[in-house]
Amino acid sequence: MPVYVRSLETAVPPTVLVQTQARDVFATQAGLTRLGSRLVTTCFDSAAIDTRYTAVAELSLDARPDNPAFFNRATNEVMSPSTKVRNELFATEATKLFIEAAKAAVSAVQDLDLADITHVITVSCTGFYNPGPDYKVVRALGLSPAVQRYHLGFMGCYAAFPALRAARQFCEADPAAVVLVICAELCSLHVRTSNDPDTIMGSAIFADGAAAAVVSAREPQGPDPVIRLDHFETVLTPVGEEAMAWNIGDEGFEMVLGTYVPHIIEEHITGALEPLLAREPALKGLAYRDITHWAIHPGGRSILDKVEAKLELTEEQLVPSRETLRNFGNMSSATVLFVLKHILEQAPAGREERICSMAFGPGLTVETGLFTLVSAGP
Repeated sequence: MPVYVRSLETAVPPTVLVQTQARDVFATQAGLTRLGSRLVTTCFDSAAIDTRYTAVAELSLDARPDNPAFFNRATNEVMSPSTKVRNELFATEATKLFIEAAKAAVSAVQDLDLADITHVITVSCTGFYNPGPDYKVVRALGLSPAVQRYHLGFMGCYAAFPALRAARQFCEADPAAVVLVICAELCSLHVRTSNDPDTIMGSAIFADGAAAAVVSAREPQGPDPVIRLDHFETVLTPVGEEAMAWNIGDEGFEMVLGTYVPHIIEEHITGALEPLLAREPALKGLAYRDITHWAIHPGGRSILDKVEAKLELTEEQLVPSRETLRNFGNMSSATVLFVLKHILEQAPAGREERICSMAFGPGLTVETGLFTLVSAGP
């Protein structure tokens, strides 16, 4: 039974971070060593990011709050609020993004009534509260209180894949099911100044955003392109468990992103793709670049460089990932959905084209998906 992503919409908070301006702030923080300051400049400049978005309005250079908690513009100080302060802002601002993205995704499906939605799956690894975002979405959209609600928490950048896989399974079990999937991440809440290379890298690439999808087995109606969810696979690399992690500290969540991560991905990416591509005999022996579209989670520029080179993909095939990184940064679980939306928006009329998608996270966990872009004729 085919299952489709009937709509895919995104949302970002209103405050824009210009990469060069953020670099200059972080590079001049008190307590940085000379090496630390050079690392800040190098990481920010080499990230291949122009702009990012943040839910922390204080991080705007125009903000002048009376009692700053995150950034004191008067002294140019990046502050270190407690985890409690950061999480309280998450509860307020993440809820807005969950709801905004969800409303957009539902509104984009013309033949969908709110009463049709049977399941809500929310995803985030950057904060916690309860009643959670799944509850908030049900209330805000006026969905039935009997809707089944699930929250996938603290999984990391790959979590959109388990959410979409669960949505497909719900629809296969019940052809009448309509699943609303929403990923929302406020990574910038946990930014801090430090001489630690992992922390500096996090400050240079992470950002905030949300994406929502409506998943259903109903046959698509109308001209809008959709994505058919064909296969999913999960692989754990044999090394790298300590190279990527996400821990809770007293002053926010603490990222571990070892410099060897791109090399681990390079070494094991073909093995991670094997069980996915083995699902379809027609793909056996096919050059990777012969799969039309590649939706790679842009965990960083070096990761995309390694994937492109190892799989011998064309520059054009990495454009959706690179442009997502350039314009939005790394928004953890939501990011690969931004990449898929980019591909969806470029769908040629009257054709079916394959999409191979990948995301990476703590473990190292490699999640892969094989999809089909389905576009009706003009």
